[in-house]
Amino acid sequence: MALLPLRPARTTDPTEVDRLYDICLRTGADGGDASARFSDPRLLGEIYLGAYLAFEPGLAFVADDGTGAVGYVVGTADTREFEERCERDWWPALRARYPLDVFPPEAADAGLVRLLHAPPTADPEVLDLFPAHLHVDLLPAAQGGGNGRRLLGLLFDALRERGVQGVHLGVSETNTSAIGFYEHLGFVRVPTEIGYVLGLKL
Repeated sequence: MALLPLRPARTTDPTEVDRLYDICLRTGADGGDASARFSDPRLLGEIYLGAYLAFEPGLAFVADDGTGAVGYVVGTADTREFEERCERDWWPALRARYPLDVFPPEAADAGLVRLLHAPPTADPEVLDLFPAHLHVDLLPAAQGGGNGRRLLGLLFDALRERGVQGVHLGVSETNTSAIGFYEHLGFVRVPTEIGYVLGLKL
């Protein structure tokens, strides 16, 4: 895969936002396509992408193959503040749109709805060292050529400009290829009771 042009995400362009939501869905199964798993194609993006585009547009970057975005990185410089803002300005509208009983309990969508009604918060001890966090997703056509590493580099530079000392991310323990990728970039496992977390000093 050739190196692709990188640029800031067009966070106010509905066409681009829709495309990024689609990328979120098509990489939502440990990097694989999750579109068959969920009946609502936007729900995954509402949880893991939309608030970053809305609240941290300066920390959203995409790889563009000439037809549009084929990968993105988003993040926030201050996880505590971001969680508070989501609780105030993002989750309430989604909770109204997606009540807890909107999907059958056994449906994968129902698990996402439970998550948006009771979103996890980051471990304070992690945030003391790694206050920022990120999400990065690339379609298969954009993987394997250094595009993910370059997208992360853009985000890291933007975070450094804001004086951020460290960044973390959560990853599925079963996603061994992603864990290996992040460790190659210098991320280390961060002891925490809340999921599998990797951190990087900036």
